[in-house]
Amino acid sequence: MNRAPCKCRGLSIVIPAAIFIFSQTMQKEFAQKVVEVIRNDSRVVGLAAAGSWITNELDEYSDLDLILVTGEKIGGNKEKMLDYARHFGDFISGFTGEHVAEPRVLICLYDNPLLHVDIKFITLPELYDRVENPVVLFERNNALTQVIQSTKAVWPPVDYQWIEDRFWTWVHYIASKVGRGEYFETIDGLGFMRAMVLTPLLQVKSKTLPRGMRKVEKKLSLADLENLKITVARYDRVSIIRALENSISIYKSLRRKLFTDDIRIQSKAEKKSLEYLKSVKQKK
Repeated sequence: MNRAPCKCRGLSIVIPAAIFIFSQTMQKEFAQKVVEVIRNDSRVVGLAAAGSWITNELDEYSDLDLILVTGEKIGGNKEKMLDYARHFGDFISGFTGEHVAEPRVLICLYDNPLLHVDIKFITLPELYDRVENPVVLFERNNALTQVIQSTKAVWPPVDYQWIEDRFWTWVHYIASKVGRGEYFETIDGLGFMRAMVLTPLLQVKSKTLPRGMRKVEKKLSLADLENLKITVARYDRVSIIRALENSISIYKSLRRKLFTDDIRIQSKAEKKSLEYLKSVKQKK
């Protein structure tokens, strides 16, 4: 491979002249352009791709998850993050990811082609703490590869005790909103329970990573998917109560199958919440 020297802060760094050969998908074409933008930027240590790229599941509807590794800390500084993002393509808009507890991520929309791109800005030491191994698209001095090969990615396990400590209070809360007739609130609550409790537990049961609601239609078995479907309610009191009861039944079944003996079952909270739900159900 031909190599070209690059002067970076007084140091001579060797950069591959040809970085990668990308298959021609919309997302990979965009990433290739980003590589061409950053390769002569001495502030950039490397670029990697995460998400569907790792599992080779990119399709026409996929967003693009990029990890930009820089020498100085950029993540959390919105203006600096935007400054980088505006150079990567036909930038439409971008905002930081505080709503998903990740201010280092800039969520962007680009045009020509219209594409959703998440850019996570980290320094090299921050790459040590990761949930998956990204695909390296560009790096200097093998920096990203060395970190990835010398450390282990750890996906956070599902915390059964955390779930059990909260589930029955959530049941009581949703039941109270049914009683008051706040059906939009209850439908949101059922969705929250499905995303935070039922789907992760079903994914553990099926020995897949607990990745929330993403691609559950393809990842879960048909039987498990049918179970999730009966937790979806219409804007209707009877339908909402039935969906809540189904959610409870599925949770208790998964609890029996998955929870270990060291998990403290909240028996009193369960009993009282179920009694309360029954009383709400009996009222007109």
